[in-house]
Order: sequence, then structure tokens, then C-alpha cells
Amino acid sequence: MVNLLRYNPADDAFDDLFRGFLMRPVRMDSSNDMQIKLDVKENDKSFTVHAEIPGVKKDDIHVTIEGNQIAISAEVKNEKDIKNGDKLLRSERYYGKVYRAFTLAQDVDDETSTAKYTDGVLELTLPKKATALSKKLTIN
Repeated sequence: MVNLLRYNPADDAFDDLFRGFLMRPVRMDSSNDMQIKLDVKENDKSFTVHAEIPGVKKDDIHVTIEGNQIAISAEVKNEKDIKNGDKLLRSERYYGKVYRAFTLAQDVDDETSTAKYTDGVLELTLPKKATALSKKLTIN
């Protein structure tokens, strides 16, 4: 008994696609999708934010506070040259802006907030704004 198979030209195109894919070098470079990664901690008096922004000068980082909304932006300038002796083999550059905004559970006192940038990590200390105590009305 002979097994017959139906010829489908799409199968050849599919095979050619993967054959070409496996023959070509694949380049996966994640330096262009830099994101600001955050850790946010809270205690009774303040919020502490650690934001990873490696390879950025502190003058290129901007933080804005509006009530309970915090925004961090930075100018990123990455340059990488790979040399073999005097011959330049590869040169890569990335210039752009990264931005991250988030909302906290309570308003922040922007007058006493502090920021410190060390070893690629921005540390924000954001004291909570004193909330007015609610007043209970007596009903006559």
C-alpha cells in the first residue's frame, strides 16, 4: 500500500523561512530598551525609593514631585567602542531619555524630600505630608 501525501507549497515557504532564520546570525541587543527599575519601601513617616539608573550622570537625572505623584527622568548616553589594537571592530551608541512615573498612597512633603545618587542607584527619601486630622461633628 502506498501512502500519498498532499503537496502544500506553504510548507516549503515555512521550511525556507526557518532554514534562512537558522543560517543568519541572530542579534539580540537589549541596551536600547533601558528601563528604570524601582524598589519602593514605606514606613510610618516616609517612603524610600531606590531607582536603578546605571551609566547616567547625576546632572542628567530629574525628579518631580506633585502631591503623591513622583516622576523620574534621565538622559541616557551610552557609547561603546570595541577595539583590537588600533583597528576599530565595532562602535555602538545609544542616546535617549528614560522616564518612570508612579503614584504613592499618600502625599509627599516635597520641601523635606531628599535625593542621593550613588553607584547607578538613585535613592529618594520622601517624607509623608502630615494629614489633617478629621473633625467629628456633633449633631444637635
